[in-house]
Amino acid sequence: MKQLISFLFSALLLVPAFAQRPATEEDYYRIVTLPIPEDIKLEVGGLAPMPDGRLAACTRRGEVWIISNPYMQGSRVPTFKRFASGLHEPLGLLYRSGGPNGRGYFLCTQRGEVTKLVDNDGDEVADEYRSFYKWPLSGNYHEYSYGPVLLPDGDMVITLNLDWIGFGASLAKWRGWMLKLNDKGEMTPWATGLRSPAGFAVLRDGSIFYTENQGDWVGSGRMTHLEKGDFAGNPAGLRWSSEPGSPLTLKPQDVPSTGKPMHEVAKTIKNLKVPAVWFPHTLMGISTSDFKEDTTNGAFGPFSGQLFVGDQGHSKIMRVALEKVNGEWQGACFPFREGFQSGIIRTVWGQDGSMFVGQTSRGWAATGKDPYGIQRLVWTGKTPFEIKTIRSKPDGFDVEFTLPVDRKTAENPDSYSLNSFTYKYHKTYGSPIEDARPVPIRGVIVSADGLTARIVADTVLREGYIHEVKAEGVRSAAGNLSLLHPTGYYTLNAIAPGEKATVAARPKHDHSAMMATASTKAEPPVSKGKVGKSAVAAVKNAKRITDLPADWTNGPDQTITVGTKPGLKFDTDKLEVKAGSRVKLVFNNNDDMLHNCVIVKPGTANAVGNAALRLNLNGPKMNYVPNSADVLYHTNILQPESAESIYFVAPTEPGDYQFVCTFPGHSSLMQGTLKVVK
Repeated sequence: MKQLISFLFSALLLVPAFAQRPATEEDYYRIVTLPIPEDIKLEVGGLAPMPDGRLAACTRRGEVWIISNPYMQGSRVPTFKRFASGLHEPLGLLYRSGGPNGRGYFLCTQRGEVTKLVDNDGDEVADEYRSFYKWPLSGNYHEYSYGPVLLPDGDMVITLNLDWIGFGASLAKWRGWMLKLNDKGEMTPWATGLRSPAGFAVLRDGSIFYTENQGDWVGSGRMTHLEKGDFAGNPAGLRWSSEPGSPLTLKPQDVPSTGKPMHEVAKTIKNLKVPAVWFPHTLMGISTSDFKEDTTNGAFGPFSGQLFVGDQGHSKIMRVALEKVNGEWQGACFPFREGFQSGIIRTVWGQDGSMFVGQTSRGWAATGKDPYGIQRLVWTGKTPFEIKTIRSKPDGFDVEFTLPVDRKTAENPDSYSLNSFTYKYHKTYGSPIEDARPVPIRGVIVSADGLTARIVADTVLREGYIHEVKAEGVRSAAGNLSLLHPTGYYTLNAIAPGEKATVAARPKHDHSAMMATASTKAEPPVSKGKVGKSAVAAVKNAKRITDLPADWTNGPDQTITVGTKPGLKFDTDKLEVKAGSRVKLVFNNNDDMLHNCVIVKPGTANAVGNAALRLNLNGPKMNYVPNSADVLYHTNILQPESAESIYFVAPTEPGDYQFVCTFPGHSSLMQGTLKVVK
C-alpha cells in the first residue's frame, strides 16, 4: 500500500502545475523584471534595440540610457550608462547604423524637434546634439511628440499630439498630424485627424497603422490604417489643411458633430478613415499605446504576423489579428497578458524573440503600482488554448483556435454568443455603447482538423459595427481545457464575399436573453457603519438625487466639494460630514478624462470598483455604478470640465466611509475617505 501511495504521489509531481488548476497567463508568457538602480528614474518614453544586443531607453526626464546585458545572462545584472541628458520629455527613440566613424547614432523625438544624438569620440556619451527637424510649440502641457518610426524606404514618420484646452486643439502648427521625414530632415505632411497618437508602426508590407485613445471625437480606443491624405477623425488638425504640402483640403467646419456612428459619417465626408479595429473601452483597455507586429517566426508563440498592443492605463498587452476584406482593413482584438508593473508606453522585440516593455505612470496613472520600469515578456514554449483569429464570412465568422477543439462542445451553438454594437462619433469626450443587439446563431460547423468553427448567424450582420464573439462553452480536445481568453471583438467594416453555409434553422428562442452582460448582483454587504432611516430610504429609492429635495426647506446643512486632478486622483482625499446631516455634494471633473464620484460603505471601495469592471456592455448605461448594497450615493459619469451636484442624508453611524471613481481602471487609485462624525 505504501508503495502504491508513493507511486501515485510521484506521478502527481510529474503533472504540470497548471494541469492541477485553471491555466493562467503566467503559464504561457512570463514577465521578467529588469532591476533598475534606485538613483535612475527610468520613466520610459522610448526604447531602441541596438545591434550588439544592448537596449537604449529615453526617459520623460530628458535622459537617454544604454542598458548592457538587458537579457540578464551570466551575472543576471544589467548595467546602465547615461548617453544623453537635458532633453525635453522625449517620447520616442530610434537607433540608426552608419554614423560618423562607422558608429551608430540615435534620433530622439523631443516635444519640439527630432534630435540627432551622436557619439563622435567613442566614449558612449553623446557629444553632439543636432536638430534634425523642428516644429513650433505653444507651451500647452499636452503637446507630446512621438517617433520616429522607420519606413521600408528609409524615410521616417512622427506624430504630434493635440493640445488640451477643454477639448483637443491644434494651437501650434501640425499638431494632430502624422509627418513624414526623409534622411535629410525634410518634411512631408502625411495624414491628420489624430488626437493622442502615442502608438504607431509600419508592418512588413509597408502599411502604416496608429492607435488612438478615447477622447473628444473618439468613442473608444482604436487602430487605424493611415495612407497619405487620410483624415482619422479629430478635426482640430484640419486647421492646417490649407498649408503648402497638405495632402487634403478638408476643413474643421466640414465635420459635423451629429453623434451618428463613424461608419455612417464616413459615407458623406471625403478622406474620413474608419478604424480597422476598435478596442471597446474598459472591456479591452483604456489607453492604447505602442504596438508591434510579431516578426519572430514563432519565437513568441503561435501568433506569427499578429499585432501586440500595449495599454498604458490597464498595464496590459492586447492582441490583434488583421485581415483585408474588399480592400478594407478590419479584424479582431483579444486580451493577452496583464500584470505589468506600470503603464505600458513602448514595446520592442529582443534578439531572442522576447518583448521588452517600457513603462511609466507619472501623471498617467495606471493599474501597475510602480512609477516606471522595463520588463521582458517571454514565451514559455507552451501553447495556450486560445481563439487564434476571427475571420469574416458572408454569413458569420470563422473562429480559429490554437489547439484542436472538443467537437461536442464546439458544435453546440449554445457554447457561443454574438453581440454587435457601435459608438457615437461626436465632439463629446468618449461615447457610451450604442445600438447594442444580440446576434442569434443559426448553427456551427467545425472543420475536420478541429481547429476552426464556422459560426453561422441567423440574421444579416451589420457592417461598421463591433461584434463581440464569445466561446465560453468550447473545450479543447485534449485536456478538456477552457479557453484562456474566450472573447474577441471583431470590427466588421466589410462582409466577406463567398458562399453561405447550409445550416438548418434552430428552434426559436428568446434571443433577448443572449445579450452579454456581467454580474450586477450586489456585493456581500459590509457591516461597518449603519445608515439612518432617511438615508436607508434614499439608498432604496434613489442613490442619485440631483435636485434639492422638497422637504429641505432650509437647504442643505452643509455643502462639500470634491474635484479631480491629473494622475487619476481626486483633489482631496478626505471629506467630513456630520452624522445624519443633509448634504449637498458638488463634484467637479477638472480632468481631461471621464470620472464619477461614488460614496460607499467603509472598506468597500475596491469591491465596488471590481464590480464595476464586470459590468461589461452594461457599464456605460449604468454609469459604471454596480447594483450593490455597498453603494450609498453617486454622481453619473461626467465629461471633462463639467460638474454635477447630488443631495443625500449622511449615515447616522459615524465611521470612515469612502468615495471612489468606479470608471474601470480608476478605482484602485482614485479613492478618498468620507469621515462621518457625531
